[in-house]
Amino acid sequence: MTPPLSSSPAAMEGAARLRAGFSKQDIRQQVWDYLEGSGLAEFPRPVHCRIPNFKGSQQACCSIKDLDVFRRASEIKVDPDKPLEGVRLAALQARKTLLVPTPRLRTGLFNRIVPPAGATKEILRICATSQGVKEYSVPVGLDGKARVDLVVVGSVAVSEKGWRIGKGEGYADMEYAMMVSMGAVQEDTPVITIVHDCQVLDIAEELLGDHDLTVDYILTPSRTIKTNCKRPKPQGIIWNKVSSEMLKKIPILKNLRCREQQTGKDVTLQDEHSELVNASTPAALTERMMAEKTRPEAARNSAQRGQRGVESDSLSPRLEGSGTITTVYVGNIPPSLRVRELKCALREFHAAPLRVNWQGAQHRAFLDYKDKATAESAVSSLKGLSLGGNTLQVELAKNQRNKGQVEINSQK
Repeated sequence: MTPPLSSSPAAMEGAARLRAGFSKQDIRQQVWDYLEGSGLAEFPRPVHCRIPNFKGSQQACCSIKDLDVFRRASEIKVDPDKPLEGVRLAALQARKTLLVPTPRLRTGLFNRIVPPAGATKEILRICATSQGVKEYSVPVGLDGKARVDLVVVGSVAVSEKGWRIGKGEGYADMEYAMMVSMGAVQEDTPVITIVHDCQVLDIAEELLGDHDLTVDYILTPSRTIKTNCKRPKPQGIIWNKVSSEMLKKIPILKNLRCREQQTGKDVTLQDEHSELVNASTPAALTERMMAEKTRPEAARNSAQRGQRGVESDSLSPRLEGSGTITTVYVGNIPPSLRVRELKCALREFHAAPLRVNWQGAQHRAFLDYKDKATAESAVSSLKGLSLGGNTLQVELAKNQRNKGQVEINSQK
């Protein structure tokens, strides 16, 4: 089997140069195939579609202790991949704060590993495993004030210049971009990756995008490489590369998007950007003009009324004609928040109501939903939502009436 090209002097002789025009996926496939075919792959197998574990990963991980950037770091973020288990153990043994991203970012960004008091070497070893991450960790939210001194990521392939290729799902790139948005990392925060020597390849820089994370150090079983990479790391989340589907899968991403929108940043998503481009065509503009001309006068008057006094605004075309409207109370709204910002958050968390009764002066709003089940689902989705620096109080309104009428409790 032909091994992938490695610029390492310890690489196998006869390595074949990757052909011009190879894609990232071509490179991944060649690395995975070689690791499996050469007997270098370790559990979990097969290594395809993973950050691959390899023989010698523990040895490569142990060499991190010799780096000044590790010794100086007090808070370290290490990916949950199997070949990085030795780094997680080294961080715990050195009594550093260890942050591990939640799998696929489903429930948040980080878990902080908290070993029990007086933990033995064996317990620390368990804490460094995927099982230990589940049993000995506490979640760290957006307001957790994380200050990461060192980032350790897995790779499928990497070049001596610092170009990195992951398994193709983009989670490591997204995690770093989210940390930038949170202020958890700085421009000079070092990034390390752990790979086998055969994973150090010549990678064409044109394969990299603005969202791709680069690395400053590469640790292999035989050597430590300082890349001196000058290519800038991601400066934050590039929203026009984020799809609506990704937003649905990563709840914390929705919260970050609302935060950044409040600061005036353009947070147009990838598919929304396409819709905006299409909406600007002559045909679309003509259609919109015709719709404006034929819109009923009553709708205009209703919109104008909604701008005066207590704002009542609908996120749905109409209220349902039957059933019992269930209302959700939203409290602790900051004085600076505007109704459009709340509505943005409601849409992002898939909790858009039939109607919003906005009472910003009283720091509250009431959301009408078509039934109790929909309202309870919205409450669950919005729990813990932070807007404008305040964590909102979200609960079913105390007294419910049909057709969206709410009796406001005096205690509110």
